Amino acid sequence: MDQFHGVGVTPGRVVGRVRQMPAPVSEPGVGSGLGAGASVEGEGERIRAASRAVQSALKARAAAASGDARGVLEATALMAADPVLVKGAVKLLDPGADGGGRSAERAVWESGAAVAAKLKSLGGYMAERAADVLDVRARIVAELRGLPAPGIPASEEPFVLAAHDLAPADTATLDPGRVIALITSGGGPQSHTAILARSLGLPAVVAAPGVEGIPDGTEVYVDGAAGTVATSPGAPERDAAAAWAVAAAALAGGFAGANRLADGHPVPLLANVATGADAAKAAAAGAEGVGLLRTEFCFLDRDTEPSHAEQVAAYTAVFAQFPGKKVVIRTLDAGADKPLPFLTNTEEPNPALGVRGYRTDWTSPGVLARQLAAIAHAAAQSEAEVWVMAPMIATTEEAAHFTALAKDAGLPTAGVMVEVPSAALTAGHILARTDFASLGTNDLTQYAMAADRMLGPLAHLNDPWQPAVLHLIKATCDGAAAATAATGTPKPVGVCGEAAADPALAAVLVGLGVTTLSMSPRALTAVNRVLATITLHQAQTLAEAALTAPDAHTARTGARSHLPILNELGL
Repeated sequence: MDQFHGVGVTPGRVVGRVRQMPAPVSEPGVGSGLGAGASVEGEGERIRAASRAVQSALKARAAAASGDARGVLEATALMAADPVLVKGAVKLLDPGADGGGRSAERAVWESGAAVAAKLKSLGGYMAERAADVLDVRARIVAELRGLPAPGIPASEEPFVLAAHDLAPADTATLDPGRVIALITSGGGPQSHTAILARSLGLPAVVAAPGVEGIPDGTEVYVDGAAGTVATSPGAPERDAAAAWAVAAAALAGGFAGANRLADGHPVPLLANVATGADAAKAAAAGAEGVGLLRTEFCFLDRDTEPSHAEQVAAYTAVFAQFPGKKVVIRTLDAGADKPLPFLTNTEEPNPALGVRGYRTDWTSPGVLARQLAAIAHAAAQSEAEVWVMAPMIATTEEAAHFTALAKDAGLPTAGVMVEVPSAALTAGHILARTDFASLGTNDLTQYAMAADRMLGPLAHLNDPWQPAVLHLIKATCDGAAAATAATGTPKPVGVCGEAAADPALAAVLVGLGVTTLSMSPRALTAVNRVLATITLHQAQTLAEAALTAPDAHTARTGARSHLPILNELGL
């Protein structure tokens, strides 16, 4: 038995045969010029037509997807029509450009490499987008060659998909009916692969070196909770997979009643959504409301800001699914890995630390105010209890300014995302000037640990179980308690990052003082089942132990050892 160790991003235990992602599109030969009878004009039009065809195909896949998958596909479709990529390729066709012309395929290949190199040099999130450009490049070359686009292998039976990493466009269209688990040697816990695997409920292990070399057809055992992959599974592994199948069926049955701890302490469980369709699924899954409505989906794949009417329609579709319940809407989180042509500067040297989220109001004033007006309009014609929050708030002044903007727009409940360590450390002052806070643990972790959350080699740092991150969460909750005492008004603190979907970590978060948890709808039942087995005092005891742990591994294993239901449920 060969074992591979990585980062488990979605729990689940399965046995299945491996299918490897097919080899990438081969590089066109260096020095391959225009073919006989070909012209620069004709080949240029072929490149533009191939680019349009790839963009059209990706848009069609986006239209059939929802949530995170839809956003990823729309962003990749934008890349396919990137004028820098296309114009650069057309220019390279001309023999006079640098002394030697290229074939259409070679021109696209070199232009894509130049764009990707530029993005990599920028670092941070923009460097992660380089992989998207190279994916688009391969698709355009395949289109020029008349070959099928790169993608998930076909199979008559369910299989475990293995790869170095997956392009966002591939990951977004995984069919859980065919792909029963996902294993990669690259990527990280917050990469597109990991996030979309969670949204699909696929057992997944990322950053597991060597799995891309497992021969096709090899039978493997995947444990998405432990982060391990093993070849030649024996009786114990098969028994564990069978037990998981039973537990998964039970979890799929949902839950009834309120979300409470064993002693009756309420912990509302909300959902992270992006569209009205997402919200409908979340309501059906038992979510008590929405803890994070991502508004980027309304702005992606556009060269101009969406109109007031378009925004109102998009927000109303979500609000309609939760009459009388809380819907927390995040204002536009543009920048970093979500650049928008009309709003962000792609030339920033480090966009993850640049003008993103709330900060775009500094460079493009008016967009935020117009979005708040659209949210207020949609809220006024719905029965949902609409709360609004801004991403990337770092100071008390920013919190006060955003709160004033929201209330001027007619939105009575305004809060902030705590993603920057400075906001956690000054939460008492910030919450004295705003109504609530929501912890974005994905960004909070990467900023606290100085580790790009997309990079596989830094996966061990990008772990919300890191004691330093837990201390920042505790500081936020303590600040909220102080602001509540000072103002006489409750200042709730929620978590809407991926940490909330980990049932063991959810118990610790409640013990730290978090009042609500928001997650993928697929995670709701598991979190509900685990929290129902502990009291608030037990949660606080788990939290204290995690805070004093020397490292993330000790914090995690210590908490899990006091939650026997995790093993019962295969989590």
